[in-house]
Amino acid sequence: MSADCLFCRIVAREIPATVVHETERVLAFRDINPQAPVHVVVIPKEHHLDVSALAAADPALAGELLAAVAQVARAEGLEHGFRTVFNSGADGGQTVFHVHAHLLGGRGLAWPPG
Repeated sequence: MSADCLFCRIVAREIPATVVHETERVLAFRDINPQAPVHVVVIPKEHHLDVSALAAADPALAGELLAAVAQVARAEGLEHGFRTVFNSGADGGQTVFHVHAHLLGGRGLAWPPG
């Protein structure tokens, strides 16, 4: 756990979140600034900087994270599709430096937008 990490503080229940899925090693909660009707953030409880760091340190946990994304998508009724986004590094748009997947759905998300 990193004491100054927002997501570590959510895992520790120091900051409230609307949890939609939890296992021993993964936590999923609703994004406070949703970009789609369904917007869930899925994180490993263990602190890893980004998706590359997680994959290098613990490939099994990376797999658990992806499995949790799929479970939440099913539970949220996203049978027609969803988007999973990992922002990695400042240039990739990452603003919280604890690996996390954004699960987005509930409306058409064609790319490019427009």
